[in-house]
Amino acid sequence: MYCRNLLLQPFVMKKHGYYMTHHKHNQCKWFPVCPMKFYFEKGKIEKSWIQQYCRGDWEACVRYQKEEAGIYHPDNMMPDGHINTNLK
Repeated sequence: MYCRNLLLQPFVMKKHGYYMTHHKHNQCKWFPVCPMKFYFEKGKIEKSWIQQYCRGDWEACVRYQKEEAGIYHPDNMMPDGHINTNLK
């Protein structure tokens, strides 16, 4: 079974008598170790940051871009690139 919408929605495929569920990647690969996750869980940043960047367009995130390029960036740098001096 071939699904043209693999990246748009989950689907189920039967293979060798088993059903396998396929899901799109729904968050940035760096999210589990990103300081933004920590700050959000501690209530220090709004959920909108996570929705827009971490679980949305993470390739637009300056943190993601720097991480992929191996460029240092401080923990308190927000996804849009500004430094939030209130975060420690």
